[in-house]
Amino acid sequence: MSTSHPSYKRVASLKTPDAFGAHLDELGVELGFDDELQRAGASVLAQAFELDGVRVGNRFCVLPMEGWDGTRDGRPSELTTRRWKNFGRSGAKLIWGGEAVAVRADGRANPNQLLISEETLPDLNALREALIAAHVERFGSRDDVYIGLQLTHSGRFARPHESGRPEPRIVYHHPVLDRRLGLDDRYPCVTDAELDRLVEDFVRAGERAWRAGFQFVDLKHCHGYLGHELLSAFDRPGKYGGSFENRTRFLREIVHGLRARAPRLGLAVRVSVFDTTPYRKGAGGVGVKDADEATYANAFGLLRSDARMPDLTEADRLLELLTTLDVRWVCITAGSPYYSPHIQRPALFPPSDGYLPPEDPLVGVARQIAVTARLKRCAPRLAIVGSGYSYLQEWLPYVAQHAVRTGGTDFVGLGRLVLSYPDLPADILEGRPLRTKSFCRTFSDCTSGPRNGLVSGCFPLDPFYAAHPHAALLKASKVGGRAVS
Repeated sequence: MSTSHPSYKRVASLKTPDAFGAHLDELGVELGFDDELQRAGASVLAQAFELDGVRVGNRFCVLPMEGWDGTRDGRPSELTTRRWKNFGRSGAKLIWGGEAVAVRADGRANPNQLLISEETLPDLNALREALIAAHVERFGSRDDVYIGLQLTHSGRFARPHESGRPEPRIVYHHPVLDRRLGLDDRYPCVTDAELDRLVEDFVRAGERAWRAGFQFVDLKHCHGYLGHELLSAFDRPGKYGGSFENRTRFLREIVHGLRARAPRLGLAVRVSVFDTTPYRKGAGGVGVKDADEATYANAFGLLRSDARMPDLTEADRLLELLTTLDVRWVCITAGSPYYSPHIQRPALFPPSDGYLPPEDPLVGVARQIAVTARLKRCAPRLAIVGSGYSYLQEWLPYVAQHAVRTGGTDFVGLGRLVLSYPDLPADILEGRPLRTKSFCRTFSDCTSGPRNGLVSGCFPLDPFYAAHPHAALLKASKVGGRAVS
């Protein structure tokens, strides 16, 4: 099978603004970018951002990622700490969780995901302190850094035990995803009473995060996990399904609980504001829709094939609700890595269990940036973080500068790129030549590794991971071998 779609030009081949612009024109894509970067010290990306007494020193944000290198009991390992130290050295002043941390054991997406509990609290505090120490060592001060923790329950995609078998906690029966997990109509959905208890678990986790020194928590509502699935629970009976009010009850109850019990803790939400039908591998390995779009009724904000932009009606309502709740920090993302990765994190090369992109990844990048700008215009009181930038590679700083300069976003979020090139923000802000060999080329090994039970890191570009024992196991898994951790 081909490892990349032959009709998609590689971003690295587009050497000049004219070439980059011409390629976007060929694609029919509107993606604003600046021809030149502003000088060090004068860049809009270096400007501080202030909201409700919080000051963030620049416009770069490290996005949360799901680690596969914690201990079996949910504590950070040396690999986790190494990654968080890199976040501190990156130069980014907003750390949006750094890590997806489960609020209880059955909500872990893998048996090595971090878990927040009374027992792990000292370790999470030490992890945060390691990040701060690395930042202070590199930049001299911690005063303008804002650090949070992403709280999650993986719901449908929970795999909490060493066996790696799915142990899904579903909100409703999904016509495609149930089939993929081998679930029949008798498989139980999470009850309203269980969701009530899970609200309490999130509130208790937020209280613990505050005690561990984190300044805010992200109440995760993205990427197909439990919070996100609740937003599309249109046919679920009871108080957590059906109406918009019911489908957002889980979020509202957590907010109210944390306001009462941890009033000084900042609150944030990362949300998938649009989705597609699930995709699967089709002819030639290219992704194809796995459901009839005309009758598909399980998306929070459906992106139709014949539409340039998704339906953002409910996203608008959600941002209005968050404004009313005084939850002012929102990170915009889309879809899910499990069933629509090409719209969530555009890439030229799929993970080992994925499909080749059905569209030029630049189309997906431009869509996320345009959606973020559209929502920012309609919700000006919110601090907005954009996603989807990694695929831009050398053109990332030019697009990022344009997006912030024109008000399309407040912050530029960086995810997998920070694994391969952690100090990119510092290099941009300090005017140093960019290390082109360190840019993430979206080989997806950071996803293929975990999908094969291995640790997550940038095996192609980070010398540390290239020399890690799991590098050979990953290589074997990609050529038909079986990776065993």
